Amino acid sequence: MRPPLCNDERRRLLLLARAVLTEVIVHDCIPEIPVPPGRLAERGGAFVTLHCRGKLRGCVGMSGAEFSLAETVAQAAVGAAHHDPRFAAITPEELTDVEIEVSVLSEPQPIEAAGIEVGRHGLLVIRGSNRGLLLPQVAVERSWSAERFLEETCRKAGLPPEGWLDPETKLLAFTAEIFFEREFRPLADGPADEVRR
Repeated sequence: MRPPLCNDERRRLLLLARAVLTEVIVHDCIPEIPVPPGRLAERGGAFVTLHCRGKLRGCVGMSGAEFSLAETVAQAAVGAAHHDPRFAAITPEELTDVEIEVSVLSEPQPIEAAGIEVGRHGLLVIRGSNRGLLLPQVAVERSWSAERFLEETCRKAGLPPEGWLDPETKLLAFTAEIFFEREFRPLADGPADEVRR
């Protein structure tokens, strides 16, 4: 299990997400991501959640470790702004009101239903081509029991709520390091060195 990111690494990821959002939303341009330093160059899964005036405005990410953590966060930021099917794309007028939340995921591991801890675990449910993932904070925010968390993750996967009881259904759990822009304010004004157009 790898150690948590330090504050500087968390801050860099938030600056990167903000810079990418600005380029995509204001300039309609996906920026080039330079080779990141240290831990941010390691492969890892992450989600970017966007809130606007206290309301969820987009949440997209990847659980697998296909890309560097920096690239994963950059892609997730673009996805949250433009490709979450639940919401219209974020507009330039909304950008200053958008609050960024980053969740860096551990590698998902198989788990028994009895071992799920609300507040600690996020869930990934897989059966065939159906996949559903919910972050740990979702169950806490909605005061769900572990069983309700399982049911809602199954729904997210397009399965019936009791789908987790099927022996063909894979249950995986992960933990997440969750951090927000507001924890690092004031962020530097110009993260121009983080991305290039």
